[in-house]
Amino acid sequence: MSNTPDRTRVRLADISSRAYEHPADRGALVALRSLRGFDEVFKRLSGLFNERALRLMYLSSSVRVSERQFPDVYDYVRDAAYVLDLDEVPELYIQLNPQPNAMAIGSNKPFIVMTTGLFDLLTAEEQRFVVGHEVGHILSGHAVYRTMLLALIRLATRVAWIPLGYIGLRAIVTALEEWYRKSELSCDRAGLLAGQDPDAAKRALMKLAGGSRLAEMNSDAFLEQAAEYDRGGDARDSLLKLLNLMGHTHPFAVVRLAELDRWVKDGSYQRILNGDYPRRDTDGNTSIAEEARNAANSYRESWERTSDPLFGTLRDVAGSAASAGGKLFDSVAHRVRNAGRGQDGSGT
Repeated sequence: MSNTPDRTRVRLADISSRAYEHPADRGALVALRSLRGFDEVFKRLSGLFNERALRLMYLSSSVRVSERQFPDVYDYVRDAAYVLDLDEVPELYIQLNPQPNAMAIGSNKPFIVMTTGLFDLLTAEEQRFVVGHEVGHILSGHAVYRTMLLALIRLATRVAWIPLGYIGLRAIVTALEEWYRKSELSCDRAGLLAGQDPDAAKRALMKLAGGSRLAEMNSDAFLEQAAEYDRGGDARDSLLKLLNLMGHTHPFAVVRLAELDRWVKDGSYQRILNGDYPRRDTDGNTSIAEEARNAANSYRESWERTSDPLFGTLRDVAGSAASAGGKLFDSVAHRVRNAGRGQDGSGT
């Protein structure tokens, strides 16, 4: 349990999700949201994954938290929505399932599902971190895109017998999976901002790797594991690490803890608590090109930190990608703006 009382938790009024989003996650979202009507098309396509049917399924087979059912967890959802200044408190369902998991799903009115396997694994403050993580997904709009990713994965399996169709869909799914892994790093930060207990966040991530016997684990040793994994061995190990990620929407636990620990140590977490963060009323001023460059630069910086022999060869490539990515998104934005003027006669 944390010794941090609720009254010391800082509310982050009008915080933009850009404050905690990983650059690769944020760059993709800014580019997608800038396309005229894209979100609406995306929501319509996500109807393939029927939100109404999903909600009815969980309503009939799980327990919806409230003041009378799992009241502590209900408080965590309300607190996370309050701290992150979410307009509406999302529903949360506890589902009987021994597999530790939590997710935010839906498009029009996203909701959260937490399995009993995860609920029973975590202490109160660790649960608060997980709930904040899922609220972060909702604030960032990830639930809409995750719903579409799941629909595309199902579609890819159905057309696997069509070689070219499957290859094309698999490429899209692989790109979305890479984006989603970065979105998980984003929402680990959101979970920490909601709970404001770094030790609880670390414990939760360690438990996702090693289970409930926390007394047998050590955060420093776990970070050493992360460093060893990052170093790898030779090029064969580098290739195996890439292959191991295929089909995974979540980064491995050692990577998540190392990334969150780095974010805390570089001062980003404390700056946000001190009130130094972007507000939502500035979201419309974001530059697609700048976010694309930030995304490419974030990859380059991670490769500069790593000792992995394969990723080390990609450092110069990332620099070129940063410039090319910015030009590409500038071009797309220009075309979209011109198309908008042609349709409605508006524009400056």
